[in-house]
Amino acid sequence: MQGISAAQLHDERRQELDLEVIVAAPNARLPITVSDVNRPGLALAGFTENFLYERIQILGETEMLYLDTLSANQRGAALDHLFECDLPCLIVSKGLPIEPRLQELCESRQVPLLRTRMSTTPFIHQLTAYLNNVFAPRMTLHGSLVDVYGVGLLFAGDSGIGKSETALDLVERGHRLVADDIVIVSRRPPSILIGSSNELLGHRMEIRGVGIIDIREMFGIRATRVRKRVEVEVRLVRWDPAAPYERLGLEDRTTSILGVRVPYVTIPLVPGKNVAVLAEVVAMNHLIKSSGRNPAADLDERLKMMMQKDQAAFPVGDVGDTE
Repeated sequence: MQGISAAQLHDERRQELDLEVIVAAPNARLPITVSDVNRPGLALAGFTENFLYERIQILGETEMLYLDTLSANQRGAALDHLFECDLPCLIVSKGLPIEPRLQELCESRQVPLLRTRMSTTPFIHQLTAYLNNVFAPRMTLHGSLVDVYGVGLLFAGDSGIGKSETALDLVERGHRLVADDIVIVSRRPPSILIGSSNELLGHRMEIRGVGIIDIREMFGIRATRVRKRVEVEVRLVRWDPAAPYERLGLEDRTTSILGVRVPYVTIPLVPGKNVAVLAEVVAMNHLIKSSGRNPAADLDERLKMMMQKDQAAFPVGDVGDTE
């Protein structure tokens, strides 16, 4: 499995995680391949039946205090238990002193050893957030992602159908562009989709007949976002008189992106249709549904109640006395 090295972790998060290299281990055997971390207290005590060796091992104050309670021989044996398998990386938190035997083992086994001055729990939270982002499943989609009233709308459709023009119109109306043409979507725990732009394209946009434009330069930094949750897919399609387009909105239709179910709406395009206004309506309707209300379902329920009242007032078969 593809992973990252301890050197990459240090280079990318040295300041945020206050990391210091104790043993560089340039020939480390095992890369970092999972976002979870492990505190190896049980392994130090000799129980390695279910030792999660493939994770980054965090040695906090509890583990170091336990080692201090042992004799020199017992401490060496405990650390030997820890190194029965290849480890991707060891990190000592709270700026605690490094046990000489621990450093020797890391050097001989080529296991990277880092240290941070951060407290253990906050450090684990920040490290896990970084690793979750690194190892998140991701894919590239062709479309435009815009933050409309706080709702991430992903515009999809055939090339040239007007996704970029719709996004530009929304930006002009005060909404915020996340990505155009290439949308990089990653899945974050538990089932959240985050969209961002291609690093090279940034917040640039191709408008046919005009060329490449820079949204941030034209509209200011408030017109863009670095990333946004993908919440609704808006499919732009060419009008087909024979197609059964949604009229009532009673059925919630969803699509799957990276295994996450996302609601979608289909907007058929005809000349003169104001797609930007419709997109705003889609976003506001999603907000209403997220609050627990469904206007279409409410109307359907009212119609059913009226029909039941009419049936009660005029029972079927009651035609009166004709004599």
